[in-house]
Amino acid sequence: MIKTEKPPMDPELKRRIEELIQYKGGGYNQESVADIIENALKLLKDVQDSGDVRVIQTALRELRFAFKLFAPYSHVRKVTIFGSARTSATRPEYQQGIDFGKRITEAGFMVITGAGGGIMQAGHEGAGPEKSFGANIRLPWEQSANPVIREDKKLVTFKYFFTRKLIFIRHSDAIALFPGGFGTMDEGYEALTLMQTGKSQLMPLVLIDRVGGTYWKTWDKHVREHLLRDQLISPDDLNLYQITDNAEQAVKIITKFYRNFHSSRFVKELFVIRLKHPPSDSAIGAMNEDFSDINNGPEIKRIDPTPDEVEDQDHVDLPRIAFGFNRRDYGRLRQLIDVLNSV
Repeated sequence: MIKTEKPPMDPELKRRIEELIQYKGGGYNQESVADIIENALKLLKDVQDSGDVRVIQTALRELRFAFKLFAPYSHVRKVTIFGSARTSATRPEYQQGIDFGKRITEAGFMVITGAGGGIMQAGHEGAGPEKSFGANIRLPWEQSANPVIREDKKLVTFKYFFTRKLIFIRHSDAIALFPGGFGTMDEGYEALTLMQTGKSQLMPLVLIDRVGGTYWKTWDKHVREHLLRDQLISPDDLNLYQITDNAEQAVKIITKFYRNFHSSRFVKELFVIRLKHPPSDSAIGAMNEDFSDINNGPEIKRIDPTPDEVEDQDHVDLPRIAFGFNRRDYGRLRQLIDVLNSV
C-alpha cells in the first residue's frame, strides 16, 4: 500500500487556526484539533448538500460529548450488555440480565447498555446507577431511557446508530449478548467483524442464553453449517465468541480473559502485549512453536517498553512480550491470549 503524505496547510490558514486555538485557551491534542478545523472549513467548498454536512456536524458533536462523559472512568474496565428492549421483566432472560449486571460489577467492572428497557434495564438494575452508563438512541417509538439511568449524568443520547456503536466498542472491555432482535444481531456481528479484522481490540464476547435455551446454540449452528462450511469464515474465527446459559460462568469467562493479559498495541510492525506477569522462557519457547503460523516477523520475546510507548506513557510499568503478528489471524491471536492467561 502506498501512503501519501498530507499536503502542508496554507501558512496563513495555519496561523489563523493556531491563533483561534490560543484564543480558546489551548488544550489537548492541538495539532489534531487544528486538522479537524481545517477539514471543517473544507466543507464550505467540498460538500454542498446540507443534510450531508449535518451528519458530520451531529456526529462530531455526539462523539465529543460521549468521549468527555467516559473520560473520568477510563481506568475502570467496562462490559457492554446487548439484548432485546422487548424482553419483559417476567422472562428468565430478564432475571439473568439482573444477575449478570450484579455479578460483573462485583467483579470490578462497570456496565454499558443502550439505556432502553428489557435486557438493557435489567443490566442496569443489577449493576446499579453508580456503575452504569447509558448510550441511548432517539427513535420515534419504543426507545426511551429506562428509569434506572434516566436521571444519571452517565447517560448520552445519540441520533445516529453508527456513532452509538462506535462508543460501545471504543469503551468496552467485554461484550455480553442476550437474546434479541435485529439490533442485537447487528451489534454482535459488528463486534465480531471488528475483532476479526483487527479494527478493535480483542475482548471477550459472551453469548448468554436462558437456562436450557437454544437461541445462541441455534445461531452457532447456523454459523458453523453455513458460514464455516462454505469457507466464508475461518475455523479460528469461532474462538472470538463463547456461549453459556449461566450468568456466573459468563462473568468467569470475562474475568479470565484479564487474568494475566492487560492490553495490546502495534508499534510499527511489532505487536506488543502487556501483561500482569511475564511468561517463563520455557512458556515463550512453547508459544513460539505453537503459534509460528501467525508470526511473519520477530519471534515472541520479552521486551522493555518501546520508545513509542514511553513517549505515550502507555502502561510502561507492565511487563510485555512482542512478536511479528501477521495482522490477519485474530482468532488464533485470541488463542495465544488464552495461553498467556493460563501460564
